[in-house]
Amino acid sequence: MAENINAGYGDAVIVHDVSVKVNEGEIVAIVGPNGSGKSTLLKSLLGFAKLFRGRVSYQGKDITGIACDRAVSLGIGYVPQTNNIFPNLTISENLDMGAYRTKGKASIKAGMTEIYGMFPELEARKNALAGNLSGGERQMLAIARAMMAQPRVLLLDEPLASLSPKPASAILSKLDKIKGAGVAIVMVEQNVNKALSVSNRGYVLVNGECAMEGDADSLFAEESSRQRFLGLETKGIDTSLPSVHN
Repeated sequence: MAENINAGYGDAVIVHDVSVKVNEGEIVAIVGPNGSGKSTLLKSLLGFAKLFRGRVSYQGKDITGIACDRAVSLGIGYVPQTNNIFPNLTISENLDMGAYRTKGKASIKAGMTEIYGMFPELEARKNALAGNLSGGERQMLAIARAMMAQPRVLLLDEPLASLSPKPASAILSKLDKIKGAGVAIVMVEQNVNKALSVSNRGYVLVNGECAMEGDADSLFAEESSRQRFLGLETKGIDTSLPSVHN
């Protein structure tokens, strides 16, 4: 999906020669310490960060430099870490906004029914203002809204940020279901343990470079790699080994 990406902001290059791929029905986690370029890499794929060099492809086609709205129409969904819902709209109205490219009320209604089936918590409060939701509910809504466009690839920027264990686990459960529906997911996440617990593969970014990649269940199997990439360089991150299910 992303080949030899160099990206950043202004004249500053933050990501250096990073390549990432994701397959259908697979979750790929991009992890690493704060400031390692994880979010910048994700944003560069859709033009929210400057792409200095590299190639972005989707289903075998070169889409380098594509505008975000065009990417959505092709089947690429994106959920930013913040400002990812409309707080003054209800849950159902937010989902309607996610289906803005869908034609026909019947298609939108069918999509809404499918999403509510996956997110029954949202249906129970569909008339509630999004601004009144908890942090976990907001993240659920943001993901559900992106899913209304029926993406084949879903890009998530720190979906577990600031969430306590229970809502974080609920979000991961939803991602596992989305993966089961055949959607490819690329997830940037600070919580290494939780991210890898639902991922098939992972990439470790350190100082803007890909320091390591591999299967999620073996990525940090070596104690030396845990100390090197999740020790002093990533102070504060949960470093316990995950129990991976694929």
